[in-house]
Amino acid sequence: MLAFLGNAWLIVQPCLAADYPGKVVGVIDGDTIDVLNGHHTERIRLSGIDCPEKGQAFGKRAKQVASELVFRKEVTLQTHGYDKYKRTRAGVPLPDGTNVNHTLVKDGWCWWYRKYAPEEARKGLWADPQPVPPWEWRKRSR
Repeated sequence: MLAFLGNAWLIVQPCLAADYPGKVVGVIDGDTIDVLNGHHTERIRLSGIDCPEKGQAFGKRAKQVASELVFRKEVTLQTHGYDKYKRTRAGVPLPDGTNVNHTLVKDGWCWWYRKYAPEEARKGLWADPQPVPPWEWRKRSR
C-alpha cells in the first residue's frame, strides 16, 4: 500500500486488525483454514496448535474434525501476526463460544505448539521459559 505524505510516497504495511469476522470457505488440514475476508480468501494458521500432517496417523481425522467445527461457519479471527509462510496466525472462536484451537487440543487432535502460541497463552506454568512436564520431573526424581 502506498501513502502520500507531503512530497513523498511511503510504502505502508497494512495494519493487521486484532479481530475480524469472516466465513470459513476451506479447510486445508487440521490447523489451516481459508477464510473469506471481504472479497478475498485469506489463509489462516490456527495459532498455538500443530495437527498431524496429511499422510501422518490421525492427520485425515484432524482435518475432518476441524471441518466439522468450522466449515461454512462465520468466525471471528483473533489474530496474532503471521507465520513464516506469511499466513495469518489466529485463534478461532465460534459464535457459540467454542474456541476451535482449544477444542482440537482438548479432544486430542493436535499438540499445543508453544513456539507459536499467542503471548496471552503463556500464563501459569507456561510463563516459565522451560517448563518441565510432570512425567519428566518424576522420571528425573527417581
